[in-house]
Amino acid sequence: MKATENILKKSLSGKRITENKALTLLKEGKLIQLGEAANELRKKFHHEGIVTFVIDRNINYTNICESKCKFCAFYREKTDPDAYVLDKDEIFSKIDEALELGGTQIMLQGGLNPDLKIDYYTDLLSAIKSNYKIHIHSFSPPEIAHISKNSGLSLRETLSELKKAGLDSLPGGGAEILVDHIRHQISPNKIGAELWLKVMEEAHNVGLRATATMMMGSLETLEERISHLSKLRALQDKTGVFRAFIPWTFQPGHTELGGEKTTGVEYLKMLSVSRIFLDNFEHVQGSWLTQGKKIGQIALHFGANDLGSIMIEENVVASTGVCYKMSKDQIINMINKAGFIPAQRNTKYEILETFS
Repeated sequence: MKATENILKKSLSGKRITENKALTLLKEGKLIQLGEAANELRKKFHHEGIVTFVIDRNINYTNICESKCKFCAFYREKTDPDAYVLDKDEIFSKIDEALELGGTQIMLQGGLNPDLKIDYYTDLLSAIKSNYKIHIHSFSPPEIAHISKNSGLSLRETLSELKKAGLDSLPGGGAEILVDHIRHQISPNKIGAELWLKVMEEAHNVGLRATATMMMGSLETLEERISHLSKLRALQDKTGVFRAFIPWTFQPGHTELGGEKTTGVEYLKMLSVSRIFLDNFEHVQGSWLTQGKKIGQIALHFGANDLGSIMIEENVVASTGVCYKMSKDQIINMINKAGFIPAQRNTKYEILETFS
């Protein structure tokens, strides 16, 4: 207990903690002790007591994927009867619905479809920007790497072309755990940790911002979770590319990997240590989508200052059998009842409207 108290005292004084210290917190820290420290550090970034959310829509433009990750229940083979690639009219219809609900952002995410080269993506982005005024926060690093390889372009050329066509920022999907021997077990056909980080560095180099994620609770150890955080912190030191960190929990339902769900206590401890360790991340998001609304609400007292999207549409997590939904009024009420001021934001974390 004395060791964790000293580490937390150091962190609260503004000093950076090491990987070993963070691991000690995860292994020996008490839940409430970690939560109190993370909450104090949240206040240093967000002293006004505002908790934000965004209204956006996830548009999964294809479920055909050659990666075939063992933790995924969403992907399909090209020959499967329910395999699809959405056409522009279908995507435009989804954008129309999002705008009607006050959406300010769309997230295009899909499988690594071998038939789609860069022209598909640039044509789609250009068409969206020609018809809509909306932020396009889309294409995770595995998708970018796939487009690059499939199109015979470098990562920087790929990102430059996508940006020119209308891409505004990148989501942090596909990170899972940035430790290759774990990645080889759960997603053997997906890019390695080094390439994931390289995509994000190149995104910074062409003037794009991004978010960072972590999927916890598959096969990784506590040490490997901290290693993941350390790699994100180092890249953030170098580039400042990340706007936010979003930890979420593996959902085993209907997946090849299977296993047990991560408990709320384990999630909250990891969330707290993430806020403490990632001292160069302004925003940390609570995951009500995978942990449920009650834990999502509690997360606001364990370091989170944002609850992400109300999720007009979400298919990947839902394919595992987990399907939490939230309306704008519900998320406002949830934030209020947790003792915070709710505010709708845009992708850049600019406040659009606050609610009493």
